[in-house]
Amino acid sequence: MKKTLIAASCLTALSFAMPSYADFDKVRWQVPMAFSSSLTALGDAMPEVSRMLKETSGNRVNLQVFEPGTLIPALSIFDNVSAGNISAGYSWMGYEWGQIPAAALFGATPFGLESNEFTAWMYFHGGDKMLKDLFKPYDVRPILCGTISPEAAGWFRKEIKSVDDLDGLKFRAAGLGGEIMSEFGMSINVFPGGELYQALETGVLDGTEFSIPTVDEQLGFYQVAKHYYLPGWHQPSTNQFLYINTNDWDKLNGQTQALIENTCMAANTLAISKSEALQGGVLTKFKEKGVQLHQYPTDVLNAFQDATDKVMARHSAKDPQFAEIYASMKAFQKEHSTWKKFGYLPRDWDTQ
Repeated sequence: MKKTLIAASCLTALSFAMPSYADFDKVRWQVPMAFSSSLTALGDAMPEVSRMLKETSGNRVNLQVFEPGTLIPALSIFDNVSAGNISAGYSWMGYEWGQIPAAALFGATPFGLESNEFTAWMYFHGGDKMLKDLFKPYDVRPILCGTISPEAAGWFRKEIKSVDDLDGLKFRAAGLGGEIMSEFGMSINVFPGGELYQALETGVLDGTEFSIPTVDEQLGFYQVAKHYYLPGWHQPSTNQFLYINTNDWDKLNGQTQALIENTCMAANTLAISKSEALQGGVLTKFKEKGVQLHQYPTDVLNAFQDATDKVMARHSAKDPQFAEIYASMKAFQKEHSTWKKFGYLPRDWDTQ
């Protein structure tokens, strides 16, 4: 009898402690994506978020993902969420930087924070609050929902031996990296990922950057451009966000909101783990297919760094929010640098 009473008491306590599915709001949102779900780590994180939300909520929270262009144009997600045309969308933060220049800092900051540093700054050094304050006037609540490894610096149809070789090249780049590259006389355009192969093949573009090696392989760039440049100085981390219309977000109860935010936090771990796991093998395959891997020499990187400083100073001078956010990022990067230098083995340790 005593054991029976103890077991019953435990079950009663658990019934009060554990939420039921009914505690979650019933959510049915269409979520268009800027990237195809077939793109490893870059595009498949949001479908996984959708799956986890349905599973955890007993199918009450259903964020149905849509491939790029099937619901709205791939690069118009922010505008449509802001206007309330859709409740949510999934995109790389930076496509809206013509309207909100400081947003580009959260998508990727040239010579800035790597993925683990970016999440540290977002969650523990005020980045997330600054981002939400930045987007509040546009009725958009952004949630970090996927961060991946550094992008490659780009694919070129010809070898780049110095910054002088960049002058006049037609190149695809987005965000701050594109503006910095234009400082070297490059003609910069933004094309969606699905159009880049043909643009390279036909000579509409002389080169392109897009994403990490696994994604670049899926898009077939190695077939039409044989010079692959690294490191991705322009995007030390690439960060995707779930954009939610503020009015729709405010209708959710706290438990549903927490479920969405915590699931996106899990997506960050998933995305960076997957992207780190696969890149080495793809680079080996590229070499086997005749791709020449190039590491930008120090003098070229120094030139990019100088141009970055110039562009960042220009934007900081005319945009107080840009200046505040960038200063916060750089302050954390400086503070963290001592730990980064002394706390980890040198990156070239395995070659010694």
